[in-house]
Amino acid sequence: MLDELKESIIRGDAKKATELVKKALAENISVEEILNEGLIAGMNVVGTKFKNNEFYVPEVLIAARAMNQAMAILQPEIAKAGIKAQAKVAIGTVKGDLHDIGKNLVAMMWKGAGFEVMDLGIDVLEDKFVEAAKNGAQLIGLSALLTTTMPAMKDVIEKLKAEGLRDKVKIIIGGAPVTQAYADEIGADGYAPDAGSAVDKAKELLGIK
Repeated sequence: MLDELKESIIRGDAKKATELVKKALAENISVEEILNEGLIAGMNVVGTKFKNNEFYVPEVLIAARAMNQAMAILQPEIAKAGIKAQAKVAIGTVKGDLHDIGKNLVAMMWKGAGFEVMDLGIDVLEDKFVEAAKNGAQLIGLSALLTTTMPAMKDVIEKLKAEGLRDKVKIIIGGAPVTQAYADEIGADGYAPDAGSAVDKAKELLGIK
């Protein structure tokens, strides 16, 4: 049944996914198994397919919608079982930039990987990222789609340094004009070229298998 649930997430069949979660709960399959072997396993496949250009943005969005609907049913049980998120992360599009598709995809993929995600939105000021770090974010994702807004990524890192928080949080950057060289230049911990890679990089930086 968990394989079936995993497949329904990959196909983006929200109706089937929600039915299977209800059925699995009724059959006393543990919440952890449903979460890890069904939902997260499915989204892991979606991430890999996206990274390998076998899936495109629409397929990822449909899969994420199926996962979100299934998660809505599972969430109260997760809380009851006391299952903690793998990590607490924050993400936002930097100051001056209003693009959010890439940022939204990464947020969805991180949720799908079992992270607790604080989505800070678009045009996010440095202070808001600092606040996220103060509120326990272990990793922060910075997104920019315009070359003109890329320097705002450096501003966030400098602000975190000034607040004495830089060592407490990992920073990943991404977006169309962003490169690994730029990540190195501004002192970010990592760079992700796409949403699937953002999951791998986040796990690597946080020491999660």
